[in-house]
Amino acid sequence: MAITLKHQRHLSARAKSRLRRQIRGRKTIAGTAERPRMVVTRSTKHITVQVVDDLVGKTLASASTMEGDLRSFDGDKTAKAKKVGELVAARAKDAGVDSVVFDRAGNKYHGRIAALADGARDAGLTF
Repeated sequence: MAITLKHQRHLSARAKSRLRRQIRGRKTIAGTAERPRMVVTRSTKHITVQVVDDLVGKTLASASTMEGDLRSFDGDKTAKAKKVGELVAARAKDAGVDSVVFDRAGNKYHGRIAALADGARDAGLTF
């Protein structure tokens, strides 16, 4: 996973800060078969979560607000993020995963990211 800031001259200061945080986190975070990595991808409208085994390079479970049943879910983006956390935890449990390493991908642990983590913990996932 090579992420570099050298060639990213035209990014905003906010994007550069997020990439810097992401690089710092990826130095220590790695998913194994016992504890896969739960990586969060956040955009302005949607949030996506994948449970990834980095040794094999395979996604074990995933959930997103772009799925049909969550598109019709009423509530703000934070409530949808909590619902996505519950959904990915249920799918990870079905795949035999009880414990994960949380990778917030440089996003601050605040708002939707924290709500997603709380939803996953409430559904029985440990991290």
